Amino acid sequence: MSFHWFRTVFWLIPTIAIYTVVLGIASITSSFFDRRGHFAHGCARTWSWLILATTGVHVTVEGLDRLVAGKTYVFVANHQSIYDIPVLFWSIPFQLRIIAKESLGRFPMLGPHLKRTGHLLVDRSRPDKAGIAGWASRLTANGLSLIVFPEGTRSRDGMMGKFKGGSILLAMQAGLPLVPISVVGSRHVMKKGELTTRPGHVTLIVHHPLETAANAEPTPAEIRALADQVREVIRPAVEAEASGARPEPGTGTAPRSSDESGTKAGIHG
Repeated sequence: MSFHWFRTVFWLIPTIAIYTVVLGIASITSSFFDRRGHFAHGCARTWSWLILATTGVHVTVEGLDRLVAGKTYVFVANHQSIYDIPVLFWSIPFQLRIIAKESLGRFPMLGPHLKRTGHLLVDRSRPDKAGIAGWASRLTANGLSLIVFPEGTRSRDGMMGKFKGGSILLAMQAGLPLVPISVVGSRHVMKKGELTTRPGHVTLIVHHPLETAANAEPTPAEIRALADQVREVIRPAVEAEASGARPEPGTGTAPRSSDESGTKAGIHG
């Protein structure tokens, strides 16, 4: 067995378990007093930073200057690793919330906590349009944003799968702008189907927001067209890295189109 396997099993997992328990208790307790969920989000960002620092993951972010601070967005990212969650929560300086299955709402402590702090619990077989509209209004009123992974599963080889339309539909119904994000390199930190984690470098490319108009009844064709449009913005940088394309000189990132410029920020574990 490799050094990284022993490091993961005997150091990272026990250490991260401690972070999770301590910050989880703090987050759940805070939600009884802070119904906006801002403190709970701070716990999530601290948890994310500790995981990245402990593992030795460096993150570079490009394109944050394309966003308006405090505005409500639906961030749409490709999915390469379970490390995508801490990478995004730490690196995107917005109040992020997630979509979870309605069944999680029945778990003691966890379900009520998710509802109190602004996360969306949905029954995918029976979408509640009125509930979605109310949730979207709460997001906007409290300066919250949503993060979604439309692939639905992690990529094993870095090549992107088809985007599912469910999360895109929510944005269209609520009339919220979509922000495509290319997550490049996280698959090397922890590969799908493996327990072993390794230090590494991840690049996030934040693309220009795509505005949507509120549409309570978008057609399947409209949903598919927008999902494909978002995917095609994200895909080039992700699959260039996966195919071994040469990075741009001096950036260490995958090639991008000439209009893709932005700020960079990083952390070191």
